[in-house]
Amino acid sequence: MSKVIKLRKGFTINLAGRAELKVAGEVMPETFAIKPTDFHGIQRPKVLVKEGDTVKAGTPILYDKANPRVQFVAPVSGEIAEVVRGAKRKLLEIRILADRTVAYEEFPKLSSNDVANLQREEVVELLAKSGTWPNLVQRPYGIIASPDVTPKAIFISSFDTHPLAPDYDFLLKGQERYFQAGIDLLKKLTDGPVHIGLNADAEVSPVFTGVKGATLHKFSGKHPVGNVGVQIHHIDPINKGDIVWTINPYGVAQIGKLLVDGRYDSSKLVAVVGSEVKDPHYVKTWGGANVGKLVAGKIKQDNVRYVSGNVLTGTNVGKDGYLGYFDNMVTVIPEGNHYEFLGWLTVTPKKYSYHRAFGLLSFLNRSKPYVIDTNLQGEERAWVQTGTFDNMIPMDILPEYLLKSIMAEDYDGMESLGIYEVIEEDMALCEFIDVSKHDVQAILREGLTLMQYS
Repeated sequence: MSKVIKLRKGFTINLAGRAELKVAGEVMPETFAIKPTDFHGIQRPKVLVKEGDTVKAGTPILYDKANPRVQFVAPVSGEIAEVVRGAKRKLLEIRILADRTVAYEEFPKLSSNDVANLQREEVVELLAKSGTWPNLVQRPYGIIASPDVTPKAIFISSFDTHPLAPDYDFLLKGQERYFQAGIDLLKKLTDGPVHIGLNADAEVSPVFTGVKGATLHKFSGKHPVGNVGVQIHHIDPINKGDIVWTINPYGVAQIGKLLVDGRYDSSKLVAVVGSEVKDPHYVKTWGGANVGKLVAGKIKQDNVRYVSGNVLTGTNVGKDGYLGYFDNMVTVIPEGNHYEFLGWLTVTPKKYSYHRAFGLLSFLNRSKPYVIDTNLQGEERAWVQTGTFDNMIPMDILPEYLLKSIMAEDYDGMESLGIYEVIEEDMALCEFIDVSKHDVQAILREGLTLMQYS
């Protein structure tokens, strides 16, 4: 194993409401949904089902006309309840009225010898038809990987440092066989190595340390050290023309279940966390679950925000929304729809900020978990040059200059300033600490889209 890569830049946000390492039970909501909006890179979605159709877990229900080989499948069995469209008939959700017991489409079960004899194209077809392919994300751009491209390497981060993030060691406990099977198949998709980033600041599960056929790297530091993009930068940076793929540990295990059990299995442990959750915990459910059912009877008050994912990069889905495809957590925090007169001048131990001028007392006690609401404490204004963005990203890029080059649509500037190496999660901390209140992640996505189609 390589030496520990120690990163000094970053900022770990300590929020109240971390989940205890226990499973409170199984939750089977009445409805589930798959949302094309969870995926970047879908251009022309084509729905394969209509209301009233019956499906099994693994039945294709959607594909992209620009990439028809990749199927998006039902996470559970049941009846298609509704195809939800928005403005200009944009496809938002396909909702499924779930059966009480999940029925599965059957796929071939493959042994380790079978996998060893597979050709790359056979692997691509298996993953694309089974619905597990969307777990693979391409860098640059953070879009669904193209089956027609061979990446120079595949990267996996085995830990998450976002606020209140779930423990992947706990999520995958006892799934060593599935994870190894997933790694064996992923090796068929690249001519280069499969890299796994490990947390040097904590005990690591045998699921990751015992894996064979992958290159292991240890990382130490503050958030965003757990981001796979940061790890890529310090292992094998992305240059112009390079393509790498990333996948989270849950996706690897899901591929392994496809091989071992012959099923598209979307079951997962989900962390229900946040300061407004009574007794934060984990529950077992399935992908695309209704959020309201996951948190039923566990919320302290009504004036809250329901986030699928973490508070930095997650999506505000509301109580009636659905769990995102890549999410293993639901965060519930107070809604910030109240106003304080000259609140930004108030010095109080309850105010949490990276900047010492606004949150001096919280700066002196970073180890204390804080309750933070969604109040922006201001509105968008002209850029304020603070130099703090540079301290948030442990990568050799200049975030403020990159964002300005995006706003100016300066293609050469974006390229030279490192846009190929980042996606939204890598710059989310900049948005959190930005005194100018810019939507940094949205700006970055605009730049990535400009570069992708230029």
